[in-house]
Amino acid sequence: MTVRPRIPVAVLGATGAVGQRFVARLSRHPWFEVAELVASDRSAGRRYDAACAWRIPSLPSYGGLGEREVLPCRADALRAKVVFSALDAAVAAEIEPELARAGALVFSNASAFRMDEDVPLLVPEANPEHLALLDMQRRRRGWSGGIVCNPNCTTAVLAMALAPLEQRFGISRAFVATMQAVSGAGYPGVPSLDALGNVIPFIRGEEEKVESELRKLLGRRVGERIEPAALVASAMCHRVPVIDGHSEAVSLELRGAPSLELVRSALESWRGVPQELALPSAPTTPLVLHASDERPQPRLDVDRDGGMSVHVGRIRPCPLFGTKLFLLGNNVERGAAGAAVLNAELCHARGLLPA
Repeated sequence: MTVRPRIPVAVLGATGAVGQRFVARLSRHPWFEVAELVASDRSAGRRYDAACAWRIPSLPSYGGLGEREVLPCRADALRAKVVFSALDAAVAAEIEPELARAGALVFSNASAFRMDEDVPLLVPEANPEHLALLDMQRRRRGWSGGIVCNPNCTTAVLAMALAPLEQRFGISRAFVATMQAVSGAGYPGVPSLDALGNVIPFIRGEEEKVESELRKLLGRRVGERIEPAALVASAMCHRVPVIDGHSEAVSLELRGAPSLELVRSALESWRGVPQELALPSAPTTPLVLHASDERPQPRLDVDRDGGMSVHVGRIRPCPLFGTKLFLLGNNVERGAAGAAVLNAELCHARGLLPA
């Protein structure tokens, strides 16, 4: 049996909260190997364990790469052609196109290019056909590489649950009220005196991201463009004193007013391309349905399947829209690092990674 060498990858923003999640996940990945750790000029040239305050409860610390030198965040400093980006949007807007122009395929967790019409905004179970945008992106921009984005962490959880319902019935209207973990604000994130015993009813830009990204994610490919889903979405986003795990209370108006039994069946039976291909980061069951009215809960459920499954509970009638339910997803895995890695796995399975 021939053992293929793992594909060398770079992690941008490797010292930050999401960057560390990338390193931890990729350090044990069967297909990818972290070849380059990249961070700001403040960290460049230092050992990773000196530049990074490791905060991931996994062994080994620093993904076993503590002695590795941190590289500067410049396209000419990198050799890897598969890149995972955990950069802030402003920095990503500058460096990610440079890398794509130089032939790298960038899997970005940043918001800088999510809504560009030629950039795939990808949840592999929900819209794998959107990867076709890469061809248009390369032609339009003259790149040999490209950029593939995962959505905002809140939207990722919501899209996972809504995709099978949009596909089976169609969604006219969706309302979501979120309860978002403090880890979604990065580290150090929300000051403890603001977060503890409190609810913060505003997260800058979050509601707008959910409402716009959801329509693109659930849209269908028409030729070389994505026709946004026809649904109207309204989001109310709140920060709560939970470490990991975004919870979402959702009300839906589904076309045809299907019964709760049909809704439950559509969610429970749903599988996507990642499950068909048995991709390494794909959960066997992407949507985990809970029968108890007291589930899902972040403490009990958020880390199941490496944080890559989305949990659904309390499917019941809504007097306004018809159907309501409760969702939970791991914002730092399915909503961030794990999502980008799964995107890369799908591209590898389809022969889309640079040689």
